[in-house]
Amino acid sequence: MSERIGHRFRDTGLLQQALTHRSAGTPHNERLEFLGDALVNLIVAEALYAHWPRADEGALTRARAELVRESALAPIARALELGARLTLGPGEMKSGGHRRDSILADALEALVAAIYLDSDFETCRAAVLPWFQEAIDALPPPNKVGKDAKTRLQEWLQGRQKPLPVYTLLAETGEEHAKTFQVSCTLTQPPLVAEGIAHSRRAAEQIAAEAVLEQLAP
Repeated sequence: MSERIGHRFRDTGLLQQALTHRSAGTPHNERLEFLGDALVNLIVAEALYAHWPRADEGALTRARAELVRESALAPIARALELGARLTLGPGEMKSGGHRRDSILADALEALVAAIYLDSDFETCRAAVLPWFQEAIDALPPPNKVGKDAKTRLQEWLQGRQKPLPVYTLLAETGEEHAKTFQVSCTLTQPPLVAEGIAHSRRAAEQIAAEAVLEQLAP
């Protein structure tokens, strides 16, 4: 595991604590998670500051939020194969906690803190930054970060003085507590249509807008 995460622990107890969920008893990783959250934000913020020397505070803040949110941290934890190393209580094990985004993201933050406490900030940054580098390099231009698909599509059309899209509810199925919405997004100039399906109408519209944007991409 040392090769995968980029750090060889002197104190293996820190590593074990970082990978122990509170459901398994104490010592668990919640205090480490608290510290790791701050460290991840600092490491990513510093990297973005260097990556975008002309970006304003708003763009940097939005980009950092994109990179350190739960849904971004969990895939990193999976790539590091943390799920298989987690220590969970019986209930969490039975419910598949080792696959849950929230538990994986928390464990990743705790791992960052454990690396820091086992070494120093420079060593921690050297180990952690490569986990995020691909995502940083793949970021869109600063003025596009953090904008949802419907906003980006609207800006694309307005910038070319074309009519705005029309979103149409095609179907609404399922029980009241678990409805599924099917929505279309239609453009007249250029003539394009795409559909999205989700458990809320808003989410379905976003999926449809994203599909249209993919068709518009060169």
